[in-house]
Amino acid sequence: MTEQATGVSHGGSSPARRDGSAPTKVGIMGGTFDPVHHGHLVAASEVAHLFGLDEVVFVPTGQPWQKDLDKVTPSEDRYLMTVIATAENPQFRVDRIEIDRSGPTYTLDTLRQMRATYGPEVDLYFITGADALGAILSWHNVDELFDLAHFVGCNRPGHHLSDTGLPEGKVSLVEVPALAISSSECRERVRKGEPIWYLVPDGIVRYINKTGLYLES
Repeated sequence: MTEQATGVSHGGSSPARRDGSAPTKVGIMGGTFDPVHHGHLVAASEVAHLFGLDEVVFVPTGQPWQKDLDKVTPSEDRYLMTVIATAENPQFRVDRIEIDRSGPTYTLDTLRQMRATYGPEVDLYFITGADALGAILSWHNVDELFDLAHFVGCNRPGHHLSDTGLPEGKVSLVEVPALAISSSECRERVRKGEPIWYLVPDGIVRYINKTGLYLES
């Protein structure tokens, strides 16, 4: 089975769409995905619809520099859960670009590599949570980030983000009701022995049960 057939990419030449044609608008969904949940999937689907994206590439973080690594699930578990969660949607695929890169994960490095992979003719849309977008101005080389991709911040209900200070035409905000679900809440429910059915895809429930993830406090 080819990598494209599985929806998984490991880098290399510019990926083709499943019908063999080259994509022109690509979403990049970055996140820890610890675990991936329905909010992530609904956000990716909604942004793909609103912006007419050919595909959405999920990019699990390798070593998130903003988080305590001792509290982050091993990258291979998060990668496998993301593959399981996205497998049934032909518009979604998963890339190991950040997991396979050594050192801390920086969005700038990822976007530079994605731009090199897809070429200048493809429009890139970086999809992230509104809370992360709110801190974007403190990121390293922020001006280059906006040159490499259009940023889409996904709001959860009740979360309001002003785009004041963000460059005009470079950022869009989208409200996604399903983002009321959070990965931290899912982890806490597992630790307490509470169900997470229907908060995450069924395959993720089975993976967590099989591996015993999140049971330790």
